Amino acid sequence: MTGNDDTANCLICRKQRGEVPIPGGWIYENELLTVCHMHYPTGEPDKTYLGYLIIENKRHAPGLADLTDEEAQAIGLMASRLARALKASERAEHIYEFVFGHDVPHLHIHIVPRYPGAPREYWGMRVDEWPAAPHGGLPEIEALCERLREYLRNEA
Repeated sequence: MTGNDDTANCLICRKQRGEVPIPGGWIYENELLTVCHMHYPTGEPDKTYLGYLIIENKRHAPGLADLTDEEAQAIGLMASRLARALKASERAEHIYEFVFGHDVPHLHIHIVPRYPGAPREYWGMRVDEWPAAPHGGLPEIEALCERLREYLRNEA
């Protein structure tokens, strides 16, 4: 961890220390990174966009430029593996990757599927607003995470 950021209050650091619940559990974890499903506790239990994943660097590094080569390679490989998993397991037709870096100053990559039938006006950052997009609650998140874990275990 770097000494110039408040890791005690960092959401991602807190998740990795077990202080914040992870709906569906870790999909993947190694010494460099973790992968989990995004969940917005909106008060509406079935409103999470299914398949919205987050790759989180374990070391507290604010952005892409702060990664070691080993971390960058691990994250890039994981992004590719997750894209294949979402296409195979969840039948996604396209995968978006986003890095924003201004709300939580700890590198995390958003991996977001677009499902068949999504109208063009909902492509990109609005994909989860499509009324027919798959949304769900904890049971659906847990089932999806288990399918992805199984795919990653069996990937050749």
